[in-house]
Amino acid sequence: MREIFYLTKRNCLVYLRDKSAVFFSLLSMLIVLGLMVVFLGKMNSDNVLSVIEEYGGREITAQDRENAAYLIQMWTLAGIISVNAVTVTMTVLGNMVQDETRKRIMAFYVTPVKRLYLALGYIFSAWIIGTFMCLLTFAMGEVFFFLKGYDMLSVKDALTLTGMIMCSALTYSSIGYVIALFVHSNSAWSGILTIIGTLVGFAGGIYLPMSQLSIGVQKILKALPILHSVSMMRAVSTQQIVEKTFAGMPEGLIPVYRDKMGITVTVGGNIWNIREQVLLLMGYSFFAIILAVIVTRNRKLKDR
Repeated sequence: MREIFYLTKRNCLVYLRDKSAVFFSLLSMLIVLGLMVVFLGKMNSDNVLSVIEEYGGREITAQDRENAAYLIQMWTLAGIISVNAVTVTMTVLGNMVQDETRKRIMAFYVTPVKRLYLALGYIFSAWIIGTFMCLLTFAMGEVFFFLKGYDMLSVKDALTLTGMIMCSALTYSSIGYVIALFVHSNSAWSGILTIIGTLVGFAGGIYLPMSQLSIGVQKILKALPILHSVSMMRAVSTQQIVEKTFAGMPEGLIPVYRDKMGITVTVGGNIWNIREQVLLLMGYSFFAIILAVIVTRNRKLKDR
């Protein structure tokens, strides 16, 4: 276990010493958050108000506007956290690609360090930094909401969301490591990061609500971990404000809204609960780590 600790520490320090990588990770987080709140937030808030006006049978009040704005901002924040869990962990895993291009990885292969430990060293470093960046995003969002006079999440919900962040970051670190095993240049890795960063927002129903995607696309996305990660974070983040926003509305309105906005995921007519979604993410992590060990073992034997 000591080997895992030192490998993880080494990989974390390598990333943190690259000030530009840390800076651009924070900058991209702020840019995406700002764009989502400023542009998409207004559009989705108007949609909420339209639903209230149509089914509530009353005129929109200032409180309705405030509730709708807070609902969409919490919905957005949960999506941004999930995006960061993907992009930041993938950025950290660029250390492994860099180690290979500089032939450092070969030094590990000829040492008695187990292949599993080597893989976990990279995965855990991405997991730790990814979790930290996501928690930083969450904290910044909560401070923003507090300054605007909104209610903050309860301690229980905040701790639940923290656990979800850790679970999601581990999943993407494991999957990202497997992808990195097949990349042999920094330029190729940068290209992959660009593609993933672009697609992850759509795959998680972040840039567009699930209801605006075709049925075929929805079926594909429901098999991916990103959608379930976003869904369970949104479920916790928006639970109280959804009920407050649609108070007095028809009983079946809230479940329909949650489904349309990707707050819940329905597979085969059944709504997946948070426990099932966590198990799915952990399953992805487990199989990714096993695959990583197999690939690394074959690579070592080939090199020798």
